Amino acid sequence: MHLEPRPQLPGAAALAAPALAAAGAVAFTLAVCALLVLWAGAPVGRAYAALLVGGFGSRFALAETLTRATPLILTGLAAAVAFRARFFNIGAEGQLYLGALAAVAVGGLYGGAGGLPAPLLFVAMFVAAMAAGAAWLVVPALLRTRLAVDEVVTTLLLNFVVMLFVGWMLDGPMKDPLAMGWPQSVSLDSALELPKLIERTRVHAGLLLALVAALAVWAVVKFTAFGFEMRAVGANAAAARFAGIPVGRTVLKTALLSGALAGLAGAVEVAGRAGYVTLDMSPGYGYAGIVVAMLAALNPLAVVAAAVFIAGMFVGADGMSRAVGVPTYIADVIVAVALLATLVATLLVRYRVRWK
Repeated sequence: MHLEPRPQLPGAAALAAPALAAAGAVAFTLAVCALLVLWAGAPVGRAYAALLVGGFGSRFALAETLTRATPLILTGLAAAVAFRARFFNIGAEGQLYLGALAAVAVGGLYGGAGGLPAPLLFVAMFVAAMAAGAAWLVVPALLRTRLAVDEVVTTLLLNFVVMLFVGWMLDGPMKDPLAMGWPQSVSLDSALELPKLIERTRVHAGLLLALVAALAVWAVVKFTAFGFEMRAVGANAAAARFAGIPVGRTVLKTALLSGALAGLAGAVEVAGRAGYVTLDMSPGYGYAGIVVAMLAALNPLAVVAAAVFIAGMFVGADGMSRAVGVPTYIADVIVAVALLATLVATLLVRYRVRWK
């Protein structure tokens, strides 16, 4: 068995192929996970109906899905941007926590950075979060460009460093004295919280910020010189270098943008939902963002739809568990299988299998 490149498809077919591959990966994922539902002793049709209703079937369900999709859009964009230049950032989880910590450090400690006016403090809070996420990714980027160190390893391992650092900060300099010993940071002032988009729900203005970020990233990738350089380096770094594109500088700028988006996800989660930082603030948004990016075929606009789908799976799993008794962990299995299926589907879009 060997793989050979597929012939170039015409314009419309070339655009449709990634979307069809993602749809096929989702269908395959649901078919495989149906076996687990049967193993749990539940009817597949009723279980998946409960999953759908639990994620999208009511005002409350849709609001929870959109709330959970908000950080997933930003971490999905962080992964999509980095992967576009073949810089495999697996550290968005750590960058998200650093962004959240930086946001609270600016907007919560000492009455908010020396008592600046609320509008300036609000902007400074988000800038600090983006700067923290971007700065944390500089080291893996430099190790990759200068010493050829695999960024998959460095970004993944740095997640654990971040969590240890966050745990120390929550038990030390940033600990809330009113938390009765619970490891959490001081809270943001209410003036720095993002407003709610829908009354009596948790949907907040961070969703609009995430949508604007998706549109902005799409425009950067599609229409700017930096976007062209990013795509060229991702397609063939050697050819891009031969054409005069500064590969190392492009990878570094891509890493800064990716880390900034992940840091922004942390600030949005703190200002829009939590109000303070805890060690369990994120249920794995950074890792799930990789699945979002792959399902979207690294398209920034498609990241929005993929994030809503993944969020719906997580939220709907709770309803499915209550309705038919299937463990909620099946949502994690769905996400994991979706990632593997998407990788295979993406490979088969570009290559076909030949048997000798």
